[in-house]
Amino acid sequence: MTDNKRNRTVLGLSLAASLIALGACGGGGDESGSAGASEEPTSETSDTAAAETEGGPDVEGIPDVVAEVNGEEVTKDEFVPVYEAQFQQATTQAQTTGQAPDEEALKKETADNLVSTELLAQEAEERGFSVTEEDVDAELASLAEENQLGSVDELIAALEKQGATEEQARAQLEQQMVIDLLVADEGGDSEPTEQELRKIYDQAKQQQAQMGEQGQKLPPYAKVKAQIVEQAKSEEQGRVAQDLVEELRKDADITVNL
Repeated sequence: MTDNKRNRTVLGLSLAASLIALGACGGGGDESGSAGASEEPTSETSDTAAAETEGGPDVEGIPDVVAEVNGEEVTKDEFVPVYEAQFQQATTQAQTTGQAPDEEALKKETADNLVSTELLAQEAEERGFSVTEEDVDAELASLAEENQLGSVDELIAALEKQGATEEQARAQLEQQMVIDLLVADEGGDSEPTEQELRKIYDQAKQQQAQMGEQGQKLPPYAKVKAQIVEQAKSEEQGRVAQDLVEELRKDADITVNL
């Protein structure tokens, strides 16, 4: 058995992208132990970035089949919502940095992430991992809570506004959960050491010191330790997933059509 509150290690899914978009549009400000950047953009910088990205991403030239992975197609319909969410994130960052998103680089990154996801999904299927409808229902409820929505129905409605149907959302979430099982099986159940947790906290303190008054005030270690544990686990699962993807790529038949 695995914990229902799984770290989401998949490298690119339409559902995950839709949730990113939801967060960007009106995400809640949860208390976090990390020292994030709070640099205020000038109005001139913001106006320049907004002007350069106002038209949204160009998806006209995206082929119907973006990639093929061991005979399985990654379609334009799968690619576009992920790419648009990535572009929205980059646009938000551009309002701070003043640097417009590199659309070609984002397209390649999105395609690469979807190829990696497909490789992991194929490996999970080959190893016989599966989840039940009840598991998917429970995860949808958890996602609704995480996104500060009152019910699964509200979550589905929000995802539909982002272009994902309920059927697509459930299918993508099921794939995500199966891949999470694969990654957990590959990486084992090792817990981060106190030394590793302290290192993460110290790095956050250093970042805060470098940012000076602009950085968020970092709470005491004891108060944010649980969050740091989750961060450490997530980072470790990300490394496990990436290592597995690199191994799977060696023998995979991959064609990217961008």
